[in-house]
Amino acid sequence: MPPILQRLQQATKMMSRRKILLLVLGCSTVSLLIHQGAQLSWYPKLFPLSCPPLRNSPPRPKHMTVAFLKTHKTAGTTVQNILFRFAERHNLTVALPHPSCEHQFCYPRNFSAHFVHPATRPPHVLASHLRFDRAELERLMPPGTVYVTILREPAAMFESLFSYYNQYCPAFRRVPNASLEAFLRTPEAYYRAGEHFAMFAHNTLAYDLGGDNERSPRDDAAYLAGLIRQVEEVFSLVMIAEYFDESLVLLRRLLAWDLDDVLYAKLNARAASCELREARQRLLRRCFGDEPVLRPAAQIRTKQLQPWQPSRKVDIMGYDLPGGGAGPATEACLKLAMPEVQYSNYLLRKQKRRGGARARPEPVLDNPPPRPIRVLPRGPQGP
Repeated sequence: MPPILQRLQQATKMMSRRKILLLVLGCSTVSLLIHQGAQLSWYPKLFPLSCPPLRNSPPRPKHMTVAFLKTHKTAGTTVQNILFRFAERHNLTVALPHPSCEHQFCYPRNFSAHFVHPATRPPHVLASHLRFDRAELERLMPPGTVYVTILREPAAMFESLFSYYNQYCPAFRRVPNASLEAFLRTPEAYYRAGEHFAMFAHNTLAYDLGGDNERSPRDDAAYLAGLIRQVEEVFSLVMIAEYFDESLVLLRRLLAWDLDDVLYAKLNARAASCELREARQRLLRRCFGDEPVLRPAAQIRTKQLQPWQPSRKVDIMGYDLPGGGAGPATEACLKLAMPEVQYSNYLLRKQKRRGGARARPEPVLDNPPPRPIRVLPRGPQGP
């Protein structure tokens, strides 16, 4: 045999022996680990024999007592509809206004528990318009009630107020051609403090929250800071209209509700054509100075969210719902789109029947202020 072949054969034998030796050593090591591993403190950590048990916390029960401060032109009607439907599904009592207050708790007067219809007391849920009064609400609502409200970027809110109340607020009626831009150029020419519905022309959110709307944020920063502290102290959640879906996620977690409990349809929304960007900037400068510093939640220009703008240039004031449907699905859809006044009247009739003796005749309140109500057309409308 040639010398080269002999050397190759010897090398092959040496490699085979090494492989066999390594294999034997490996098997011995694994066997030792398996038999002695139970005595090694690190073995269970490196080689767990089973998955650790899951530690699921028990689900929280749904929270059933909620007071929602429905502020003006902030998408509060949609939140109200969510609360109305939840209360009806769970057979809860909804606080509803006295008939002489119409569908709001005698706004713009300070809220009083006497404004609540006796057939709807004691309530679990409150969601109609009122001017916030903490002491009166705590006297009406049960202990443990969760307080929630909703706010909106102030310039956009004012545009909506001007459009909606231009025939009811004296300051708005004085403006030629109902021009928002004209009002913002010289608001002092039209605004009169103390007039009926004057709060819609000046610091409406402060008024709804129970504050003094004549105190200017520019001139009295300490008062504004105190009002903000009060809001943060009382309300477990302050929703933001521009982040409505995100706010609903927080509301659902706060109340431990199901996803079906927070389904909604847009109600009482405005068309996007109503927006006036230059007028909005002028309004912000007037209220907050030349360089307004708004909280991030109010800077909706950084988001591509428009949850309250209908797809067509039509003011949707409500829905004239056809009758004749049947079944739980049809009823659920009707309630989803039912306007505020109709739903309030429906719940009042239902709770009167359920309350029996509680539905006694109500005392007449002294001269409650009139409220503008837009009546929905019931017939087909022309172009």
